[in-house]
Amino acid sequence: MPYYGYGYGYGLMWDPTYYLVLIGMLLCLGASALVNSTMKKYSKVRNVNGITGAEAARRILNQEGLYNVQIECLKNSSGDHYDPRTNTVRLSYNNFNSASVTAVGVAAHECGHAIQHAKGYAPLSIRSALVPVVNIGSNLGLPLILLGVFLSWNQTLIQIGIWAFALSVLFQLITLPVEFNASRRAVERIEHYGLLTATENNGCKKVLTAAAMTYVAAAASSILQLLRLVLLFGGNRRRDD
Repeated sequence: MPYYGYGYGYGLMWDPTYYLVLIGMLLCLGASALVNSTMKKYSKVRNVNGITGAEAARRILNQEGLYNVQIECLKNSSGDHYDPRTNTVRLSYNNFNSASVTAVGVAAHECGHAIQHAKGYAPLSIRSALVPVVNIGSNLGLPLILLGVFLSWNQTLIQIGIWAFALSVLFQLITLPVEFNASRRAVERIEHYGLLTATENNGCKKVLTAAAMTYVAAAASSILQLLRLVLLFGGNRRRDD
């Protein structure tokens, strides 16, 4: 009889589904190592035009007619993002001030999100609408499942927990086209507005591709975790004493 990972009075036990979690962890670690090494490599390559990330972002936004989108510098060395609530591109301190290929690529990517927002890109709108629900679901999913298990395998709580976790997986799947589209827009604008040379733009593509792989790995990891939850708790079955 296989172990389900949780037992009444037996503590946490090993079961074959832990391999799904392990695979997900390895995918995320590999993607993280790839993006860190690629960004670090091209953060040392100064672009010929000497354009900082902030300057690249402002040029792209102005050329797109998005004069109302602000650009802010974060105190941290990471955390680059676009905030649709305030129409603000926020760049990490390094990418805001650096004239590296990485800085221009990351800045252009965040501007890609601003362009998506301005043009009403559907996946971005859907993702933004899901944020409040997903925040609740991601926080309650696993606790509800565990509560259902401890309450004599209450299937109602367990199923609600699984569906709540599934919402977070759906959110990550919707994130994929949003991120890939933003990177595509970034590369197109960089080329069109001549921000980087052809050689530098190749490096920029590598940076954005590596960054995109982190989202792919995160989505794959979440799918594997959801599969594990379904295998362990999804049926009308309970662990025998």
